[in-house]
Amino acid sequence: MKFLKEPAARATIVFVVIALAFIVALWPRDKPSDEAPTSATATPSATVPQVSDDEMSRLRTDAALRPCPAGTAAPGPDAVLAGVTAPCMQSGAPVNLGVATAGKPLVINMWAVWCLPCRKEMPIFDQFSQQAGDRLNVLAVHAREGGDNQVFVLKFLEEVGVHVPVVTDPEGTIAKALGAPRVFPSTILVRADGTVAKVLPQLFTSQQQLAAAVRENLGVDVPVAG
Repeated sequence: MKFLKEPAARATIVFVVIALAFIVALWPRDKPSDEAPTSATATPSATVPQVSDDEMSRLRTDAALRPCPAGTAAPGPDAVLAGVTAPCMQSGAPVNLGVATAGKPLVINMWAVWCLPCRKEMPIFDQFSQQAGDRLNVLAVHAREGGDNQVFVLKFLEEVGVHVPVVTDPEGTIAKALGAPRVFPSTILVRADGTVAKVLPQLFTSQQQLAAAVRENLGVDVPVAG
C-alpha cells in the first residue's frame, strides 16, 4: 500500500496532528491519568489506517527503532510496572515491562505525535539512550491518546529520525502505574528496584540537562558530549 506516500495522505496526517495538539492543549492538566478524556482515536475509525501485515513490517523496518528492553529478572516487590504489558513498536510484540526493565535504572519519556515540543525533545533522548549503553534503560512511551494508531506513531518516528526504544500506552496502564502527569512531554525516572525516583513534567533541551537529572535522581553517570 502506497497511500502513506501521497501528498493528500501527508496533509491528512498533519491536520490530525495539529487538531489533536489543540484539543490536548485545552484539556485540564490537573486530572490523574485514570481520568484522562477518551481520545477520538481511542478505537479504530476512519482516522486510523488499516494496513496489511506486510505494510506494518515495512513501516517498522523504515522506522529502524532499537529493540525494547528484554531483561528477564523478576520485578521487585514494589516495582510499579510489575505485570504491565505494552506493545513494542520495534517488533510489534507485547513486552512485560516489569520483567524487561527489572534490576536496572529506567528513564521513561512520555510523549505523543500531537505534542509539538516532543518533536524537539525526542532526539535528545535518542542520543542519550545511545550514550547510556548498558548503564540504564531508556524507553519512550506514547500517550494513551493516539496510542492505538501504530501507523502514525511509526511514520512520526521515521520522519523525526529517532531510533529510541518505543512502546505505546493505548489503555493508559503505564501512565497510571507511574503516576504520570497529564503534561507532555514528561520524564519519569525509575530506580533499579522498580520504584519511581522522580517525576519531571518538563521539556529537556540538552543531553547535559537530562544527564544531570539522571545523575541526581538515579545516581547513574552517563557521559555526554559537552
